[in-house]
Amino acid sequence: MKLLDSIQFLKGVGPKSAERYHQLGIFTISDLLEYFPFRYDDFAAKPVFELIDGEKTTIIGTVVTPANVSYYGPRRNRLTFKIKQDEVVIAISFFNQPYLQSKVELDKEIAIYGKWDAKKLSLTGMKILAQVENSFQPVYHVMKNVKQSALVSLLQSVFDAGVGELIPENLPPSLLEKYRLVSRKTAVHDMHFPADEAAHHQALRRMKFEELFYFQFKMQVLRLKDKCMARGLTIDFDKEALVEKIKTLPFPLTAAQKQSLREIITDMASPYHMNRLLQGDVGSGKTVVASLAMYTAVKAGFQAALMVPTEILAQQHYDSLQALFPELSVGLLTGGMKIAERRDILAGLESGEIQMITGTHALIQESVNYHALGLVITDEQHRFGVNQRRIFREKGQNPDVLMMTATPIPRTLAITAFGDMDVSIIDELPAGRKPITTRWVKHEQLLPSVLPWVSDEITKGAQVYFISPLIEESEVMDLKNATDLFHDLQAFFGDNVKIALLHGKLKNSEKDQIMMDFKARKYDVLVSTTVIEVGVNVPNATLMVIMDADRFGLSQLHQLRGRVGRGEKKSTTILVANPKSDSGKHRMKIMTETQNGFVLAEEDLKMRGSGEIFGTRQSGIPEFSVADIVNDYPILEVARTEAITICKEKDGSQKAAYEMILANLSNEESFD
Repeated sequence: MKLLDSIQFLKGVGPKSAERYHQLGIFTISDLLEYFPFRYDDFAAKPVFELIDGEKTTIIGTVVTPANVSYYGPRRNRLTFKIKQDEVVIAISFFNQPYLQSKVELDKEIAIYGKWDAKKLSLTGMKILAQVENSFQPVYHVMKNVKQSALVSLLQSVFDAGVGELIPENLPPSLLEKYRLVSRKTAVHDMHFPADEAAHHQALRRMKFEELFYFQFKMQVLRLKDKCMARGLTIDFDKEALVEKIKTLPFPLTAAQKQSLREIITDMASPYHMNRLLQGDVGSGKTVVASLAMYTAVKAGFQAALMVPTEILAQQHYDSLQALFPELSVGLLTGGMKIAERRDILAGLESGEIQMITGTHALIQESVNYHALGLVITDEQHRFGVNQRRIFREKGQNPDVLMMTATPIPRTLAITAFGDMDVSIIDELPAGRKPITTRWVKHEQLLPSVLPWVSDEITKGAQVYFISPLIEESEVMDLKNATDLFHDLQAFFGDNVKIALLHGKLKNSEKDQIMMDFKARKYDVLVSTTVIEVGVNVPNATLMVIMDADRFGLSQLHQLRGRVGRGEKKSTTILVANPKSDSGKHRMKIMTETQNGFVLAEEDLKMRGSGEIFGTRQSGIPEFSVADIVNDYPILEVARTEAITICKEKDGSQKAAYEMILANLSNEESFD
């Protein structure tokens, strides 16, 4: 038997049963060995005096009364008997399992797993254990036509045949010794058949390290490839011009902004290709840092381009760039432009007359040619696909790339989803930025307290967002939907208050028009689902009311809250929710206590996991087999440090380790 042999040729597995295993992703013996349990049941027996009321446990004792089955309804019965452990007599009950009566023999020792009742000195049995000594048993994800017992038997037969001895080591001896990791063949065996909990712990620790280490190693190799094979442009910056430009800004840069700008322009000045992520909290001033990077590229003789997901954001950035750099030629390119305007912009880009351009995905269309594109920036990078970003890079001679996101990403996710990128973080707000007051109220307080207060604020000139989680009525969830909310607010405020409705079913052009009209103060109230754009500035919007706020995650609530507080006036967000769960109440409480997006993102990650926050496929966050990037963060950090060290020293002290790991990677399809 070999590791890459098909499972079809194992004893007891034919073509039909092999197909069933294929549905679990098991095709070869190697796949079978690496199909690890998702949990383990601990059947270790305990003395009665150590048991805690309500816990599930195993009790071993001698049967002292015959087993009796009593019936008390259609298909309802109870099997009862008593066992004795030392001097303690324990009452045992099994419900609706009369067939177990034959396994209970008077004066014989028996092991029973069940739920302990300390007051009654009784155990409600769940199963009678056949092998008391095997107390730590694996539980696998299986399907209807693949039984746990069959899978375990198949695994046992493979190990009995000695195939486990063929499992090769894929970590260098230096790492095994440094972190006291068991060998791979020992770890794989003990993931399935650990002698005890301690053996399982060591096996799991080894496999988690291996999984996280190999992922981080891949990221570092990709970074090396990008730097060595795809050499970038050398964009020498005019320090004096940059310093003078910063002095003209209407506000001083924060320390975090200065540090991020320093990291970006250092990358741009190097001969290596820049691939950097700039992330910052809502209102932290990412745009001005990106704008100064564009200015640096232009002063060095290159063109700079900024791509955003919507036309309204493109227009907003265009206005901002023109105000910051009146001495430069700034262009705007969107899909909705008139033909004559578009023709002029394309000609200006190709000739080099236009030095700075902002726009939507129209910037990467085939007809767009740049004279000397040196810097490419994508805002809200998660809104663009990999292919769109690749095409943008190919528009020039491998221009430097800067991606921006206003979604605070916990470091845990940043080094996982963006492990092949350098990351700059703006984690402080500019001086003078007024904090947003956040309050939590119950639904019953909305009509008597919140709406009259909102009405007064509108009378004073404020504009208001009302956010709803649904567009139309749902039979599944009893939430206030946007359409009903729109009509309810019209009835409450009357004709004196102008209200607009915005949702995802509208065309992009319709959504943009509504946002522009709201920004122009043609509406007092905007009722919307979560489609309101990140980054759109409506300085006069100072109030936000979020309905059924407990239905949102912390990161999403924080992003929504960031739509207000963009002007000089004090702003308020009101969370309307009647959460029933403790986690829902906790989310509302923490939102009122902190405005730090990174703190909220970490908390969100702990409560909901990465998949729910970003969506695993959309965010690029990998799905690990045994590791958990939240709970195993310390291992992730160590694995990353070791991967960086080995890659840096690949031609020196770590050459053997690097080549060994690279050889293992070269055989993986996922690495191609």
